[in-house]
Order: sequence, then C-alpha cells, then structure tokens
Amino acid sequence: MKIPDQGQIHSELLRTDLNTNLELIRNAVGNTADLNTITISMGKTECAVLSVEGMASSQLLAELVYAPMTEFSEEERTAAEVADFLEKRSLMTSDRQIVTDIGTLSELLFSGFAAILTDSVPRAVCLGIQGFEKRTVSSPETEQTISGARDSFTETLRTNMSLVRRRLKTADLRFEIMQVGKLSKTDVCIAHIHGRAEPKTAEEIKQKLLSIELDTILNAGYLMPFIDNSYSRSVFPAVTVTERPDTACAALNEGKILVIIDGTPGCILLPAVFADNFRTMDDYCEKPYYAAFSRWIKYISFLLAVLLPGLYTALVMFHPEVFPLKLLLNLAAAEVATPYPPTVEMLLLMVLFEIMREAGVRLPRSVGGAVSIVGGLIIGDAAVKSGMVSQPLLIVVGMTATASFVLPSLYPAISVLRLVFILAGGLGGLYGIAVAAALLSFNISAVEQYNAPYTSPLLPLQPHGITDIFSRAGFRELAKRHSTVTGRR
Repeated sequence: MKIPDQGQIHSELLRTDLNTNLELIRNAVGNTADLNTITISMGKTECAVLSVEGMASSQLLAELVYAPMTEFSEEERTAAEVADFLEKRSLMTSDRQIVTDIGTLSELLFSGFAAILTDSVPRAVCLGIQGFEKRTVSSPETEQTISGARDSFTETLRTNMSLVRRRLKTADLRFEIMQVGKLSKTDVCIAHIHGRAEPKTAEEIKQKLLSIELDTILNAGYLMPFIDNSYSRSVFPAVTVTERPDTACAALNEGKILVIIDGTPGCILLPAVFADNFRTMDDYCEKPYYAAFSRWIKYISFLLAVLLPGLYTALVMFHPEVFPLKLLLNLAAAEVATPYPPTVEMLLLMVLFEIMREAGVRLPRSVGGAVSIVGGLIIGDAAVKSGMVSQPLLIVVGMTATASFVLPSLYPAISVLRLVFILAGGLGGLYGIAVAAALLSFNISAVEQYNAPYTSPLLPLQPHGITDIFSRAGFRELAKRHSTVTGRR
C-alpha cells in the first residue's frame, strides 16, 4: 500500500491493517528515536502499544495497559472481540480517547498518552498516563511572603489548575484548555468564575489566543503582545504575572481572567489596574493599620524610584536656592570636585547600577551576591575617592535602587522612567519634570484593558473600590464591595 507524502500523513485516517498504521505513524513522526512500539498477541489478534519515552509513565503503562492485555481470555479471539475488550471492558483511565486519524494520534502520543492499535480495527485507544519529569510545588521565588501561603505554581499545567481548584471548590470556576503554537502546540488554559467575570472578556481573550500564529509558545512573554491591548502604547504592564495561587484566586474572585500556560511557572491575570502592583496577599494577613502603612510605603518607594534622581539633577543644576545654605555649600563643593555635570554623572551611575544588577541576576546565586557587594561597595567607594562622582549623588542612586526593589513587578517600567526624568530634569529643571510627569499621567489615564480603565477605581472614581487602594479595607467591607474591574459584587 502506498504511503502518503509527509504533508498529507497527519490528515490520514487509520487503516484496518496494523502494519500499515504503524508505518503511517512512523512516517508522521519522522521515525523519532523516542517512540516505543511493543507488539502483543491477544489470542490470534495482533495489537501494538505505542508510547513516547519520557512522556508516559512506565509504571502506569505496565499496570493499566500491559497487565490487562496479558490477562486477556484465550476464548475471545476475533478482532472485534479484542477491540470490544480493550475499548469497553479493560483499558480505563480518567483521560481516555478513541482516535481515528494520524494527526490526533501523534499529538496525543507527544502529550504523554499511550496508544493501543488492534489489527483489522481502524481506530486506536489512547490513555492519558503522563509521567514526564516535573518540578514539585515549592515556595515562590520572586513573590516572597511572610504570613501567606508558601506554595507556588510549577511548569505543569494540570498541577497549576489543581492548585487553583483546591482553593476555589465551586462549580462556578470554569477551566477551558486550548492549544496555541503551530509547532509547540502548547496547552493554554483560561480560567474564570462564572457570574464574576465578564463573559465577553473571556470570549475575547479566547479568540485572541486562538488567532496567534506563532510557531512556538515557550513562556508567558510570547502571549503578552497578543492579549495586552496596550502592550506597545504604555510603559506600564496592563496585565499581571504571578506565581502565587492565592493571588490568582483573589484575582478570580474580583472577576478577572486567569491564563495558565503549560511550561511556565506562573500565570497571567487580566485585566489589571495600576493599583494591583501595590497590593500583596500579606496585606490581608496583617491588621488593617499596618497593611495601610505598608501600602503607603510602596507608593512612596515608587515615587522615590522614579522621581528622586531627576529631582536631584533638576535642583542642583537649575534650582539650587531650594537647599539650605549649609547643604548647598556641601553639594557645591562635591560637584566642583567632579569632572562631569550632574546629569552625566547620574546617567553613568544608573547605567553602571543596571549592569551590576543584571550581572547579579544572571550569575549563579553563590556568585551573584558577591557581584553586588563588589559593585556597590568597592566600585562606589573608589569612584567617590577618585573624584569621578560626588558622594551626595551616590547616596541618591543608592536610595533610588533600594526603593525600586520594593516593587519588582514595576521594575522594568521604573528603570526606563527614571532615565526619562533624569534627562527631563537635566534639560528643563523642575519645568521639565512637570512636563514629563504630565505626559506620564496622560499615558496612564489613556490605558484601557478590556473595558477596564488602568487607573480604576480612581479614574473614573468608584467609591466602593477606593477603600482598598490607599488603605486596607476590612473583610466585612471587602465582602460588600464591587469589583474594580467588572463592577459586580
């Protein structure tokens, strides 16, 4: 029998001849070395068990497939009886499919399924017995917690779904899985709570994901440009990425949509608002007065990280009269001893700081800390003693760097914005700072994600939601308030 060309194989239906089916499958997968094929005789009928090494569990394969097949009664010998035994009475798992085409069979094999083909039967029984290596649930790496839960998402889609389901045992929590990527065929799951999330938003996100024509989807960053409506128009992220299941469940309760990507140790929450970057789950484990204080610290840290270098440059160069006389004399003496103007000094130090931070992140943990110490102490001290930079300016850079670490989700935006404000302050003084701040405010106000303004609940003002922005509302108030995204209670 003639075997179709490579491009036609995936659309081919299974044949009645077992050897032809095996040849079709081998051609479809390119005779890959990790495809295992075992032939078993059940009476006078030949059967074949196919699995991909490393994707299917050897233990489950032996218990759920080989054991029932070897115990098959010798009296049932016809192909129809063998097929009936395998499909209806023997091979039973929670994830079980009957497949009739080569393309679907190949995708299931590479997803951790085992396929059982029977001679004279033009279909295959596929059992989900995934057993690939995966990381166990561990503490979050980037979103550290003091009082909250210590588990985090892993790279396995089903595990992440179970972490969410374990916290929300409601029938209104809906999961929908689809495949994205022409080559990778990555499993992507959309989750939302029925009655809380806007159905139109969930459907719009689904259609955007299905319309992606990339070859591979390897992490959440591949999806961002397609589901973030303001990806190229705003410096701030209009979606939130979290590795904590409790944060994801809190967002679902507010009516947001959760996007989980197989192979990514985190999930995407959308639509997001600017205030989401200043709220953590630890806030709801503390008393309201301390949570409000902690939240204000975050707002102050954001302003310091973005504005402090630019303000220092503007005041030193254009408005020195605002400093007390004694401080002004010290600043003037420090700046006179350096060869560069404050704007150039600030930019050089900021670039040097980013280089050291990047080196500390990319190097192994055992070495990364040493890089930070060498860069921060030795290089900084040597730069001041050699007269390359002034000591007050180094203090400003240190305060700015520390403040920026308070908000890791906003760090990329902060890094760009403070350079903009340094240039604005160095060129136009406080007037330049004011113009840059106004443009930034206009940009934030113009961002809208799935009918949810990025500045919500401040603009437009939502009295029911503002109580949990600058302070932490009590749980009785939280139970009564409406969602800042959908407006639903």
